[in-house]
Parts: sequence; C-alpha cells; structure tokens
Amino acid sequence: MSIGSIAVSPRVSCFRDTCNVYVLRGEDGTAVLVDFGDGRVLDHLEELGVERVTDVLLTHHHRDQLGGLARAAQAGIRIWAPPSELELIAGMDERWRRRPTWNDYDLRQDRFSLLRSVPVTGTAAEYRTERYGAIEAYTLPTPGHTLGSVTYLVELEGRLLAFTGDLVCGDGRVWSLAATQWTYSGIEGWASTIASAAVLAERAPDLLLPSHGEPVDSPQAALATLEQRMQRLIDLRLPSPWDALERVHEPFEEITPNLLRNRTMFATNYVLRSETGAALLIDFGYDVSTTATPTERGARRTLLWSLDALRRDHGVERFDAALVTHYHDDHVAGLNLLRDVEGAEVWAPANVAPILEHPERHDLPCLWFDPIPVDRVIDFEQPFRWHEHELTLYPLPGHTRYAAAIAFEVDGKRILVTGDQQTDEADGRSILNIQYRNRGVPEDFVASAELYRSLRPDLILGGHWLPFELTDARLRQLTDDAARFVEAHRDVLAGESFGVEGFGARIEPYRLSPGRNDVVVTVRSPFDRPETARVRLVLPEGWSAEPAERHAELEPRGEAEVTFTVEATGRGVLAADLTVGETPFGQQAEAMLE
Repeated sequence: MSIGSIAVSPRVSCFRDTCNVYVLRGEDGTAVLVDFGDGRVLDHLEELGVERVTDVLLTHHHRDQLGGLARAAQAGIRIWAPPSELELIAGMDERWRRRPTWNDYDLRQDRFSLLRSVPVTGTAAEYRTERYGAIEAYTLPTPGHTLGSVTYLVELEGRLLAFTGDLVCGDGRVWSLAATQWTYSGIEGWASTIASAAVLAERAPDLLLPSHGEPVDSPQAALATLEQRMQRLIDLRLPSPWDALERVHEPFEEITPNLLRNRTMFATNYVLRSETGAALLIDFGYDVSTTATPTERGARRTLLWSLDALRRDHGVERFDAALVTHYHDDHVAGLNLLRDVEGAEVWAPANVAPILEHPERHDLPCLWFDPIPVDRVIDFEQPFRWHEHELTLYPLPGHTRYAAAIAFEVDGKRILVTGDQQTDEADGRSILNIQYRNRGVPEDFVASAELYRSLRPDLILGGHWLPFELTDARLRQLTDDAARFVEAHRDVLAGESFGVEGFGARIEPYRLSPGRNDVVVTVRSPFDRPETARVRLVLPEGWSAEPAERHAELEPRGEAEVTFTVEATGRGVLAADLTVGETPFGQQAEAMLE
C-alpha cells in the first residue's frame, strides 16, 4: 500500500499507511484518528488540514493498525482501545514474558501485537455513544478478524459512517482468513464474522471504511455476501449443519410462551417475560461464537446483540434484572455490561453474592475477572414476587458449593433451573456433574435428588443442555446414581484424608494487596478424634506475619479459622503449613500478591 491520503468526505480523509488511518476533522482544527498505522500521519497533519490530533480510536490490536502507537502516546494524544484487547496493547510487556510458544494450540494472532506496551487513556464504551475530541462515536462490538474487534459508527454530514477495522474488505471479502481462526479446528471467528456482519447491517450504515482496501459504498450487499461466503466455509468444515446467520436472526426459542431459551450463549441464558413488558434474565455469560479455547480475559467476550431480538420479536420493553444460579464466569461474565447498557440489576443467592462481589478472596475455578456488584441478595426458601411471577431459591450444592436452584411456575408449567448440576444425555440419563475444586461433595447430589422429588417440577432447565422432563424414571435414576456416587467415593478415598477437596487448609483472601492484609486460614481435620491444629505461614523474603504461629482446637473431622496479619511487600506467594495432632501435612494452602 502506498503512503498518501484520499478524501472520503469534506471532514474525513483516509491516510494510507500500514493500514488505512482515517482522519476525522473537527471545526476547530483538531482531528480524531481511527487506527494509527506506523504513525506517519503525524508528519502530514498540515496537508490534511489538521493542527492537532486529540484522540485515536483503535479497532483492534494488530501491529499493522498501531505499530507506531508510541508516537501518539509521546505526543499526548488520548488513546482508546477495544475493551477486550486492552492487554494486547497496554499489557504486552508482561504478555510477551508469559506467552507460550512450545506445543502451542492457540491460533489467535495475539502475537501480531505491539513489541512493547503503550499506555492507553481508556477503553471505548461498547454499545454506547461517547464523545472523543470533536467527534461522537458509537462503539459496536464486531468480532471476527479478532475476538475483540470493534466498529465505530459516526454520523457526519448526513451519513452514517462505519469504521470497520478488518471485519470486511471490499465486496464481501476479508483481509485475512488466518486471523479468523482462533482455535484449533474451531469456527468461532467465522461464526462471529457472520454475526457481526448481520448486526452491523441492521445499523444501516451508508459507507463502510475498512482498515484495508477501498471504501465500500454498498454496505448491505457487501455484508450479505460476506455472510454467505463465511457460512460456506462453516458448511465445508462441520459434519452437521450449523447456521450462524439463523441464530443471529432468531436467537431465542420458546419453552413456554413466556419462558425463552437463548440459543446463542455458551451457558444457556433464560428469559422470563412479564405481561408488563419487563424481562427477568436467568444467567448471562458470553456468546458461543466468541468463546475461544484459552481462559484468559481476552478470549471470553460478552455481547448483547441477542437482546435486540427480545425487543423486536418478543415484546420485551426493558430488562429489570438478571438472576444467577452460580458464580461461574460463563454464567455471569455479561452482568456488568448488562447493567451499564440496559440498567438491569443483578440478583444473586445469598451463598453466591459474596463471591461475585469479592472474587479476589476466593481460590475457586471459573471466577470472573471483575467484581460484580449485587443489587439484591435473595435468601433461600423465601418466595418473592417479580411482577405476576413468584420465584423461590433453594440451595443446590454439588457442581459447586455455591449454587442455587430457581423454582417458579409459568404458563401452567412448574420450572426448576438447576445451572450445571447435571448433564442431560441423549439416552435419557442425567450425569452428576461434580468438579472437586468447586468444593461440592458427593452427598450434595443425594440432597438435590431429594429436592427434585419434593418440588416435582415439570421441566428442569440446565446450563448447557436442552430442558428435560423430570419423569419418574429420570428421578429414580438420579436418586440411585447419587447413592452409588457417595458409596463409590467412600470406597476409593483413604479413611484419614481431607475428602474430595484434597486439602487441609485454605486461605482468604487468595489474592493479597500490597501492605497490610488480614489473612484467614481455615483448617480441617482428617481424623475421627479431637485434635489440635498448628498453623504457621511460610513467607516470601521481606514479608512479615503476626503472630508466627496459631493453634486451633478441632472436633472430629471439624474445621476452624485462625487469623494472621501479613505485611506484603512486592510480588510473592505465601503458604500455610499445617500440623494436626502429631501429623505434619506440610504447606496445604497458598495465597499470592500478583
């Protein structure tokens, strides 16, 4: 691509660099740039009719978009990054240190990023219009070329301009197919491209301004062609039909007239409708087409596009709240965005709310990265009303200790939402879904079978499987399997062990802060007799703890808490060394300052 510039409109120019750098001029001599290339645009401001650049909006993290971004930072220009790609711009120094290269199955082009971190001013607020310098822009998530890509929609001179990054190139093509393959053997990038093209087409832009290639003045045709071509790749890749566009246009299916199932979410989101036009969401994580294999934050992106179908097709006028079954990220990752954009409250069971609000305290799998404020904490077995519906929450430990079942009746059907407590198999069986690090125990599944028997719901709604009827045969199978589950664990575990968790201690908070920390160590006994536990902390160099050792009296198989005051200086990992009676168990738990 030759370096130079072309006029797109009286207020917009395209500067040809390692990518198209779009220059949006204000009336005061300032300009906002979309993408930055190698930064040569700063050497040509006078000929572009610009006195000063105030802001740079980045569509994605690739080096051809922002290789010279350090020049912008040095010039005091505000830099705005896509929220899901912040680490791939401002956090690359650390990422290069820990990025694996051996036996690497991660196909995302995360290494096509800056060689050195560049600080950014902030992230572009998705699904919202914000002012950046002299320009107002709406940030629309459009994953495809990268997982975190965004399109900026700007109204200028009576036209809606879409700055699309590398979502589309020309008449329904893409700049890179390799970039759209995020996972080994996966089709997430292709499916996301289809969804993004469809969602962008609904915005009816007048002009597409891509990062590579010429402006596209027939957006609807180009985007429709892109959808068709990407679907053809999916059809040739998958053994069974998977119509990505059909899911975009019809993301919800009816379970009953006022209870809907979202087919697009990785962990199923359910929607309970009210005759008032309000909706109550049950769980809200991230979209299946943007769930890449790595578990890092940038590979876990939440989208809100399916909610448009609730307004368009199902009479929903507002979203009152989202009620969660448990804390796992695939069930809660979208809650903060849902609150910010739609004003929906977050409601959580009493045993889940503390984990959502203070994830840093816990050593648990599948924790979302950010605290999620809870607007309403709901007690167990206390019916409450939401418009014309009555709901009741019940404790449902098993898959995780921190979970609830949600019971209600709608359209004459008794419903029980059970999260991930069990899977539903094609042969009519249900498999008990225990993950030991979630801190559930086998006996929990006996209790859940008893709960199902007492409530006798017509339908059980799970987190990753289709709803199923709770027949007498299914209930007997769950009850019998739970009993055998307990027996099998008793047979295989040593008598004097720490149970299915496998550890005799845990520490809260798990993630420490610099300076003073009150550290609580919970210890347990593996013995069927009273014993004294002795706990001391093993500290990194330069750290200190008071007191040096704590003692606790334990009942048979009992637990107790002891507290230390830890002064943490710099990164490091501490451990809790446990002795119960005369038996040393070594360093049974750890916590860290990252």
